[in-house]
Amino acid sequence: MAVDLKDSETKGNLMRAFAGESQARNRYTFAAEQAKQQKLHVIEAVFRYTADQEREHAKIFYQHLKELAGETIQVDGGYPIDITEDMVQLLKKAQHNEYEEHDPVYKAFGDKAKEEGFPQVARSFYLIADIEKFHGDRFGRFAKLLEEDQLFVSKVKTGWICLNCGYTFEGMGAPEKCPVCDHDKGYFIRLELSPFAGAMEAGQEPIL
Repeated sequence: MAVDLKDSETKGNLMRAFAGESQARNRYTFAAEQAKQQKLHVIEAVFRYTADQEREHAKIFYQHLKELAGETIQVDGGYPIDITEDMVQLLKKAQHNEYEEHDPVYKAFGDKAKEEGFPQVARSFYLIADIEKFHGDRFGRFAKLLEEDQLFVSKVKTGWICLNCGYTFEGMGAPEKCPVCDHDKGYFIRLELSPFAGAMEAGQEPIL
């Protein structure tokens, strides 16, 4: 049954989601700074890339509250304290949080929004829930590579790319320094995991 947004549970759920995404963005920014200090520039890039997407999620949820501009919404919520020097654990904690947002949190929020007559809000919750699942998968993959000491080496010959200058090559591991820009090994990522790698097909030039 449709209800006014100001009298709905969805109003509070949107503010909880806005707060959660805002905190996630800051946690990932802090984690990126820590990865940079540890010379794990690829992990830094992953955290910053995800942080930017969380910022956009926060904006989407906030905009759904536009008709209530000028009001203050009181909500209760619990948010994680993910502080550790262990980068693998930071990645795993991020994975856990993303999966939790995916299901049950955002799916439940979407169901409630649909029930209360807010189909566009429900759509946002459902679609962003799927994105959070993808975020969790990505964090988990990098945690596994780092934990197994496979972030900069491979068991088979594979493609690598320097995230700073774009130099690529094939080999069993990243060089200690990029031969083009002289940045250290921490800037290298497997070509298959690099941004926009999907634009390339085997044997073809990249689409620019």
